[in-house]
Amino acid sequence: MFEDSTFESAGKLKTKSKYWMIATLILNVSVVAILILIPLIYPEALPTQAMATLLVAPPPPPPPPPPPPPEVKVVPVHVESMADQLTAPSKIPKVIKMVKDQAPPPPTGGVQGMSGLGGSEGGVIGGILGGMGNGPVVKAAPPKKIVVSSGVMQSKAISQPSPTYPPIARAARISGTVVLAATIGKDGTIQNLRVVSGPPMLQQNALDAVRRWRYKPTVLDGVPVDVETTISVVFTLNE
Repeated sequence: MFEDSTFESAGKLKTKSKYWMIATLILNVSVVAILILIPLIYPEALPTQAMATLLVAPPPPPPPPPPPPPEVKVVPVHVESMADQLTAPSKIPKVIKMVKDQAPPPPTGGVQGMSGLGGSEGGVIGGILGGMGNGPVVKAAPPKKIVVSSGVMQSKAISQPSPTYPPIARAARISGTVVLAATIGKDGTIQNLRVVSGPPMLQQNALDAVRRWRYKPTVLDGVPVDVETTISVVFTLNE
């Protein structure tokens, strides 16, 4: 019994401890593998609150404080009072002098002549009004150019050759009125002729015809003058 308890039991204990260590190692590896594989196979088994805490981004840092407002300097304003300068007189004067304005000087020249319309003395105005019978009479020069309506100048026409109808305008069935502006000279000829409005195809023929027109000279106060007027040339298609 003694040998069995000393020598033989040693071999039995070693053999059992060896298998026991292997079984324990396999058990531990299995538990660790199960703990690793369960979250991968069943992710819903993980705690939701813990996962949300890990996945939520941290809040942004607070904005920096605004800069302080600029300092406002208060400048004191010195107000001068007029109370010290405006003082009442200490004594009331017994005599108050009245100040009278001086009369303006009498008018000279033409103003004096206007007071006496029958006399001849005075300046320019007085000489004309007072001495109208003695002084020279000045006549205003007639204007060099006047504006007359087309109706009045039509009555003074001497010769008005009709314009030729452009064949291209006739073929295109174009008609209308060409309005021209012209200066009729002192001798009744057409000067400074220009187009105001009208169909473009008819303008040149109207200019060629009106340049040959002649009018009676316009006389103003016995002096011939130039006349500014408008001339209308009508083109009508004859069916």
